[in-house]
Amino acid sequence: MRDHFDLAVFLISLCGVAMLHSGAAARADQPLRAGIIGLDTSHVPAFTKTLNNPDASGDLADVQVVAAFPGGSPDIPSSADRLEGFTSQLRDMGVEIVDTIDALLDKVDVVLLESVDGRPHLEQARPVILAGKPLFIDKPVAGSLSDAIAIFRLAAQHNVPCFSSSSLRFSPGIAGMRDSDTVGDVIGCAAFGPCPTESHHPDLFWYGVHGVEILFTIMGPGCESVSRVHTDGVDLVTGVWSDGRIGSFRGIRQGKSDYGALVFGSKAIERSGGYAGYEPLVEAIATFFKTGQPPVSADETIELFAFMEAADESKRRNGATVSIRDVIDQASTAATP
Repeated sequence: MRDHFDLAVFLISLCGVAMLHSGAAARADQPLRAGIIGLDTSHVPAFTKTLNNPDASGDLADVQVVAAFPGGSPDIPSSADRLEGFTSQLRDMGVEIVDTIDALLDKVDVVLLESVDGRPHLEQARPVILAGKPLFIDKPVAGSLSDAIAIFRLAAQHNVPCFSSSSLRFSPGIAGMRDSDTVGDVIGCAAFGPCPTESHHPDLFWYGVHGVEILFTIMGPGCESVSRVHTDGVDLVTGVWSDGRIGSFRGIRQGKSDYGALVFGSKAIERSGGYAGYEPLVEAIATFFKTGQPPVSADETIELFAFMEAADESKRRNGATVSIRDVIDQASTAATP
């Protein structure tokens, strides 16, 4: 299936050599100065507390949040209603609040793009990439598949390390299922998670992305086609992988909700662990900033978002099977870095 991603597979291959662009090499004896774009999510104070903890150790001790640009989206209540509070929290932590992204870039070596709204991510990421600053983008990587492709394409063009991920990917009880001695080879996976929607984003991009990230963490890339069954209370999205394996995501909007997966292996059928907090992801981000090596490839992230985009197309076609390659090809045509 990786051969199908001719527009994505090269996107990060050169990015690991770009740390010199960030100024990190010149500051090797000091913590990397991190900046945050978008202060409208609870991730912002949580990540900052972890990185700026005076008792932090390992790679966490080598990255410190020093400045932030608030951003915000007035047409999304969960952004507009929380922006002031989270901005105040960061100011109380000693983080400098600036008025523009350009002002932020003058003060930092690396950037976390945290805006809860995926739609402005391309425009917010562009100056960061053009400035050569290694970039982590929180979920969703963008508000459309074409914008996601454009971001990674731009990062590759400028040799800037860039990755995006949900925190669920790094939860040990989930990550450990992919190479579990108990499970053996992963034959299939039924992932599940909350799936509230937001009118400005494709259905699964807003919150379903967490559960889809679980699915891809366990199954790996290689999904070729997607079909979706939709009701008011649940979505069931089924993917067929190139080697014949089947993986599914159950997006929950009614009844008890939780994160996890049932994993079908060559040796056993096991329930995965669940959400393990933000720290494993923040550790991965800190390591990424230090090494310039993305822990998740661009092609896998694009495939993951194509899975969700294909699910929307399947819904529009009353549950018909949709080719992921067709979805990526169409979005790539519209992708403008």
